[in-house]
Amino acid sequence: MRKFFGTDGIRGLTNQVPMTVEVAMRVGMAAGAHFLRGTHKHRVVIGKDTRLSGYMLENALVAGFTSVGMDVVQVGPMPTPAVAMLTPSMRADLGVMISASHNPFHDNGIKLFGPDGYKLSDADEAAIELLLASEPPLAAPAHIGRAKRIEDARGRYIHAVKNSLPPAVRLDGLKIVLDCANGAAYNSAPTVFWELGADVIAVGVTPNGTNINDKCGSTAPGLLQETVVASGADIGIALDGDADRLIIVDEAGAIVDGDQIMALIGASWARQGRLKGGGIVATVMSNLGLERFLEGEGLRLDRTKVGDRYVLERMREGGFNVGGEQSGHMILSDHATTGDGTLAALQVLAELVTSGKPASALLHQFDPVPQLLKNVRFAGGKPLEDAQVAAAIAEGEAMLADKGRLVIRASGTEPVIRVMAEGDDAGQVERVVDMICDAVRVAAE
Repeated sequence: MRKFFGTDGIRGLTNQVPMTVEVAMRVGMAAGAHFLRGTHKHRVVIGKDTRLSGYMLENALVAGFTSVGMDVVQVGPMPTPAVAMLTPSMRADLGVMISASHNPFHDNGIKLFGPDGYKLSDADEAAIELLLASEPPLAAPAHIGRAKRIEDARGRYIHAVKNSLPPAVRLDGLKIVLDCANGAAYNSAPTVFWELGADVIAVGVTPNGTNINDKCGSTAPGLLQETVVASGADIGIALDGDADRLIIVDEAGAIVDGDQIMALIGASWARQGRLKGGGIVATVMSNLGLERFLEGEGLRLDRTKVGDRYVLERMREGGFNVGGEQSGHMILSDHATTGDGTLAALQVLAELVTSGKPASALLHQFDPVPQLLKNVRFAGGKPLEDAQVAAAIAEGEAMLADKGRLVIRASGTEPVIRVMAEGDDAGQVERVVDMICDAVRVAAE
């Protein structure tokens, strides 16, 4: 049973376990000790988003890593995919991103990447969990690590992202509204699009430590929608706090989710002969309409459980190079080892330029099947093991039969049961979801 690691690293309310200075320092010691392999001088790259608590946790991690003999390279506010890219690029043994992604500023988290730039395996996380419960050996005084900040990390990342497009592809004449969520990409993302020729209207680029994801970014696209329509922009792009996901808004202000983006990139790459694996990888939450669309294109949809790490694992197993989540995580493994909102946005913008179509036409690849997701919070216990809940789920599955899908799962980051159903009959979908949610509420009392 894991005590600290969830579905995406360690996350929680700052100054409460596990997001305390003490735990962060111990994570540095444990992760550092785990990756001390061989006789070379070991190195860790640490990045963060713009949360106020990032300073506190960064210093604690630096203390932990240096105490076991690891040198630390601090790159400052930087997107999560930039840390993933920089880790192997700088021959580091470990990468760390301090971020709670799309959560409010009062939360924070620690994401770890291995020397290959990929998120840690379950086995590595389990080994670090064990070390957290012990006392890792400290380095001898002469072998304590050093820490330094570098200034060129952002430029390295910007260069790499721009190189994901062919040199001939430019964004000249394109008006883009870009919402950086007052987060980690507030500096890098506007630079990428501007240097490629776009007219960029940037919002969410004035972080103050507490306004990350606050009424902005991919989880609150209202500001983006308003700005796109008011400015007459061709398209709007919203990143989240650590810039590993995106949501798009077309020129009319309509929201485009990750399923439509995956459909566009997957089908386009297939036509160009670039798509690998014969399809794409998405989670159980992706719309049935996406699956039907891909089948019509002669492609398949491989589904995984929720979490971009599981999407990536399946991509690596099956040789796929496009995958993602409905929430906007896009993994394009030809160019990155984790989700990258800026990089995925560039692929969409390249299609917009070459197709000559408006975003509303280009990004409407399929009609989504009616889908409803509701969350039920509970105080304790295991509601999904209740007999009445099991009976309600069985009844819901029978009602949907071959006309839809039902996905019930416990959140990996909070005490919430997520109930999702989809099918061709919207009324039936709502009845099924409400019936199961009611059963979960009764079981949770």
